[in-house]
This record gives sequence, structure tokens and C-alpha cells, in this order.
Amino acid sequence: MRIHFHGAARTVTGSQHLIEVNGKQILLECGLYQGRRGETYARNRNFPFDPTRLKAVILSHAHIDHSGNLPNLIKQGYRGLIYATPATAHLANIMLLDSGHIHEFDAEYASQRNLKRGLPGVEPLYTIEDAAHVAQYFQPVDYEQPVELFPGAAFTFVEAGHILGSAAVRLEFEEGEGRGRRKVRLWFSGDIGRRGLPLLRDPALPEGADYMIMECTYGDKPHEEPRLAYEELREVVRRTAERGGKVIIPAFAVGRTQDLVYNLNLMMEEGEIPQIPVFVDSPLAVNASDIYRAHPEVFDEETREFVAQGRHREALAFRNLTYTRSVEQSKALNERKGPMVIISASGIAENGRILHHLKNNIEDPANSVVIVSWQAPDTLGRLLAERAKKVNIFGEAYQVRAEVATIGGFSAHAGQTLLVEYALATRETVRQIFLVHGEEKAAAALRAKLDERGMGEVFYPELHEVVEV
Repeated sequence: MRIHFHGAARTVTGSQHLIEVNGKQILLECGLYQGRRGETYARNRNFPFDPTRLKAVILSHAHIDHSGNLPNLIKQGYRGLIYATPATAHLANIMLLDSGHIHEFDAEYASQRNLKRGLPGVEPLYTIEDAAHVAQYFQPVDYEQPVELFPGAAFTFVEAGHILGSAAVRLEFEEGEGRGRRKVRLWFSGDIGRRGLPLLRDPALPEGADYMIMECTYGDKPHEEPRLAYEELREVVRRTAERGGKVIIPAFAVGRTQDLVYNLNLMMEEGEIPQIPVFVDSPLAVNASDIYRAHPEVFDEETREFVAQGRHREALAFRNLTYTRSVEQSKALNERKGPMVIISASGIAENGRILHHLKNNIEDPANSVVIVSWQAPDTLGRLLAERAKKVNIFGEAYQVRAEVATIGGFSAHAGQTLLVEYALATRETVRQIFLVHGEEKAAAALRAKLDERGMGEVFYPELHEVVEV
């Protein structure tokens, strides 16, 4: 068996791992790489393998860095099945359509700019139409339901607790013939979630793995308890409401937005914050929330009990919550007086409707801006998190007079403590662990922690490295 590390190797984006076994190929993930613009386009356009030779694609979850290059894979000839949990298939469809729209828009903008310079136009990596073609290849598979890919190869989805529908993948292979025949269990973690997050079940620990491909995004950072993040958000909303202000929250459309909505719902039901309007103002987040509500079967016991008590209609719907779809509805929010909460994409405050909300509210000291996600360098979100006194929005300078609060406990990725526990769960059987989806600092810290506990066969593969096991 060979493992080809074609993405999320020594970085946290573009997840793609090719498995060769018994002369056949399986692709784990088909994510978009995000980096420098020129390198990004070429890397996503050109696969380092032949898509027509793949026997199967297995998708751990719907985030674009894990699913976002599936339209291109289909364009280049893949005609097999894409295995995913039902919720992942549902979510991935809307996210890929949104991604196709973004690629079309960016290509049109770049083409117009090139035209002024006498340069040729730019083709999108893929279009909305290309993205729409992917849905027919999804094969929904429930958790803990074994599936044979071909003779000698099967897999099972196991709860990962990261976002709705997210899964780890337990792969079981039989290789060789006669006395040389052997059975191998390869465990792919996908993105590992956290215990105690709202809505979702806790991640399951691996069992009996001979080899493991494991994410290490926060290998250098233990997380605070989710309850602390809940309390911090509650206090910001309280004091902003007392000032009659607006709470503006840039949030990623899938995962983070739904967590925030659930927490605000709970706070109001418990009388911890006043009954004020909450608006989710992001078309993708609205569609994603509809899908979350369509899959209560994957909610955790606490959420199911909360809904069963009848205190509100659904986990992500309550009296004071409004999902805005149209541009007109979004613009009207800036004319309304507080108190209220507005959750809007993007999570790093670089594009989308959130920019208009910030522009209209950032200079009012009654308001608050709440940063709940890691912010990439040189983004508006990072500047706000670093308490810049002045920021540019749409090319104009604005004084930051609103309160800015940074809440770091809402991450949906496991922190260092759980990552160590996850790896140690394989101590009795594992021969090698391969760390992916993490920067070098995070991987080095996690390797050191595991080495302290006697797990020395932990590797951090290079991009396109091939390992035979």
C-alpha cells in the first residue's frame, strides 16, 4: 500500500491523499488549495494524478479546503462515486455552488482588469454549472455502515464532531495472496472536532489502527473550555444591549454561524441575555442552517433533549431569530436601531455583507464587534483583533470606536490536549502516524508531546511525498 500526500501536507489547506492498494487508487478528500494567487490557480487546475484512474473518492466533510476541487475532478474525467455522510453530501452541494459563483465572479473581475491592460481574459477554475454536476456522483453513507469499495477494500465513517456530517474514515484492506496475505487498517482522522461543542456529538477516538493520517492544526495550542467562550459572548451581548447597541459578528457560514445561533438561543431561553433580535445575514449561512435543521439525527443528546422539551420549535430557529436572504433585507438592518445581534460572513471580514455592517457601525461606541475565528494576516479581521484604531473599508478610512471583543474558544478543531489523546488511543497497534493539515510549528509541538509518551513513529510528510507501508 502506498500513500501519496498531495494536499494539506505541511500546510492547512487543499486536503488530498491518494491511497494505492492492490493496483487500485482511492482519493481521500479533494480540497481547494488556498495561497498565493498564481500558485493557487495552477495547483488547483493540475492534479498530480490521473482522475480517470480513481476507483473511489471519500469525503470526510464539506468544508471547501476538503471538498472544493471536486468540480474540477469531474471536469477532468472522474466518473466514480463520491462517498460522504448524508449531511456532508447535502452541505457540500450548496458550498460547491457558492464556490463556483465566487470563481466566476473573481475571473470576471480579473478579466475586466486585464482588458484595460491589453492582457487576455481569465477562465474560472470552475463555474456554477460545473459545481452543479457534482451532486449526481454523491453516494450518501451513514455512520458505522461498512461499504465495500472493491474486493479487499472497505471503509466505515466514524463520528468526527467537527461540523455537521463530519467523519473520520476507517479503511480496511487485504493485500497480497496466500501466506503473504495481510490485513491493514488505515485510519484517516479528517478534521477532529472538540468535546462539548453545541449541536454535535463528540468525536470518536480511533481503534485498532495500524497506520493513521491525522490532522494537527492546533498541535501547539490547548483550547479553552467551550463554556468559557459561551460566558464571554454572553457578557458582550449583555453590556452592548444595555448601551442600546448592535453586536456585529463576522462568522464563517458553515459551523461557526450555527454554533452562535444555538448559543444565543440557549442564552435567551435561560434568561441570561435580553430578548433582542438576532439576524443571520449571509445567503450561504442561511442555506447551511436550513441543512443543519434538516439533519437533527446527527445532533448530540443535549440538543435533542433541548428540542424535545418544546421550549422552541427547532434547535436553530427561535422567536427572535431572522434569516435574511435578499440584499434589500440586509441593507435595511443598517437603518434599524439596536439593540440587536447581526451575524454575517465572511469570517475574516474580507468580503461579503459583513463589510457593509462594519462600515455602518464601527464608529459608534454603543456597538460591539466580536471576533470569534482565527484571522489570517493582513485581513480586516486581523486588524480588528489586534485593536487597530483606524481601518480601511471599501477604500475609505474609519475610526474604530465600537468595542472590539476577541473570543478564542469557538474553534471547531481539537486542541493539543485532545490531539494527544486521539493519537495515544492507537498506542497498542499503530506503526506509523502521519501528521497533515497543520503548519510546521503545530506539527513539531505535537510530535514532541507524542515522543514524550513513547510514540516515536510520527512523521510530517512533504507535499507529494509517497510512503509505502
